[in-house]
Amino acid sequence: MTQLKASMAGTVFTVNVKEGEEVAAGQVVMVLESMKMEIPVEAETAGKVATIHAQVGDFVNDEDVLVTIEA
Repeated sequence: MTQLKASMAGTVFTVNVKEGEEVAAGQVVMVLESMKMEIPVEAETAGKVATIHAQVGDFVNDEDVLVTIEA
C-alpha cells in the first residue's frame, strides 16, 4: 500500500478520485490550496484507491495521509 501525504499544510480544494477507482502513476488524485496556490497531489504508483482520508474543505497539515492506494 502507498500512502499519499500532504507536502504542506493547506485546505483540500478538490478530490479527483473515488474509493475503488483505478489510478495511474502520476495521475492527480487531489489538489490542495495553500496561500492561494494550488498544489496537485499525484499518485506515486498505479493501483486502486483504497481509502480517501480527507474531503473538500478539510484542513490538512504537512505529512497528513490524504489517500491510500493498493498496488
